[in-house]
This record gives sequence, C-alpha cells and structure tokens, in this order.
Amino acid sequence: MSVAIRVIPCLDVDNGRVVKGVKFADLKDAGDPVELAKRYGAEGADELTFLDVSASKEGRGTMVEVVRRTAEQVFIPLTVGGGVRSAEDVRELLRAGADKVSVNTAAIANPNLLRELSEEFGAQCIVLSVDARRVPEGGVPQPSGFEVTTHGGTKSAGIDAIEWARTGQDLGVGEILLNSMDGDGTKEGFDLELLALVREAVSIPVIASGGAGKAEHFPPAVEAGADAVLAASIFHFGEVSIAEVKEALKAAGQEVR
Repeated sequence: MSVAIRVIPCLDVDNGRVVKGVKFADLKDAGDPVELAKRYGAEGADELTFLDVSASKEGRGTMVEVVRRTAEQVFIPLTVGGGVRSAEDVRELLRAGADKVSVNTAAIANPNLLRELSEEFGAQCIVLSVDARRVPEGGVPQPSGFEVTTHGGTKSAGIDAIEWARTGQDLGVGEILLNSMDGDGTKEGFDLELLALVREAVSIPVIASGGAGKAEHFPPAVEAGADAVLAASIFHFGEVSIAEVKEALKAAGQEVR
C-alpha cells in the first residue's frame, strides 16, 4: 500500500465539552476537547476530527474558540464540522486553525455549496460528511440499500448514500467522512458492506467511522477500502489506544505512520 493509513480520534463536541453516546443519543461527558486533543497528539494520532454534534440540529455555528485553543497547542491536522453552512463559516474555521472543514446538512440542502467551497478553498480543505444507514423498513427504497440521514441520523434525506458520495467527488470535495449510523456507538465493528460500496464509487480518500469497538475492527475496514479509520469513545475512555490500533494495522500488513 503506497499511502499510510491514518488513525483519527473524533471528538464530538456539545456546548464546549466532548460527549459520546449511541447513535448521537444519551450523551455522556468525555472531557475537555483541548485536553483530549493534546493527549491524542502525544499518543500518535495522525489527525483529529471535531464535530459539533448539536450545531445543525439547534441552528448554531461551530465552536470557533475551541478550535482556536486546540490549534495553538496541537500540531496535527484538524478537521472541524457541524453547522457549517457557508464560505464565511469555512473561512472562520480555517482562520481559527482548522486544516479541513467537513460539510453535511447544508450540502444536502444545496449540493452546489460543495463546488463553491472546493473552488474557493481547494479540494484538500473540504470534506463531505455522509451519515449513512440501511434504509429502514417502510423507508423510501434506494438503489444501494443505504440512505443519507441528517440531524444526527434522526431524519432520512431521501438520497442514496453511495450516489451522494459520488456526487460529492464530482463536485470537488477532497475526502469522504463515511459514518455508519447503524454502527455509531455500538462497538460491533465498521459497516464493511457500506465501505466497500463507497470505495467502488469514488477514488478520493474515504474515512471509516461508526462501530469501532476493539483494535481488531480496524484492519477489515482498511481491507474494505478505508484510507483512514476514525473512532471516538473507545479512545476517550481508554478502552483501546491509538498504539494498539496501529499495531493491529501493522500486523495485518497495512502501512501506518
């Protein structure tokens, strides 16, 4: 493999604190985002992702101050998302110290926003975050069997998830953050079928998210097509370390940094 697999802790931030729940519900406090970010930087994380989990739902902008404080103390790439609706939002986050910005709900409402952002800031700065799940019984059927959701996985967007990832690539985004809403917080492993379908559809990097419970869950995600692997609570609560994940990837013959 020519490019090393990135291991990325994800910090879901709600009102300035890191939280974790199952499928974005029953949120538990997991600490101060800046302190956690510093810890992960020291432990060998390749990147960090901050998601403001309540921003889209409650109509709030992202926590610029948290980003600024983190960027002053942590020197690995930082992706920030949640409530990003405009070029001005992106500009503010990049100015505060983010390296990349992820867009989700606003792009579904206005797909052309992805093209505008990619043209203005460069593809390498824009990540399309896709919250995907299997179409539930009684839902609108989709060709792939997977649909896009919004509002923390609570609402169907009525769009095929694989087609949406392909559209994001066509509109110029540099990366797909693929979150399995069926797997989120369950610790039962990544959704390998979903990953493989998206990998087949796009050539840009894909970050696997949702479902990691132990170190052994990570290599299959890479085999299914992930270029990077992301997890939250197992890192926050010390159940699995970044070093253990990298060891598991190495043991499976996958290149890590």
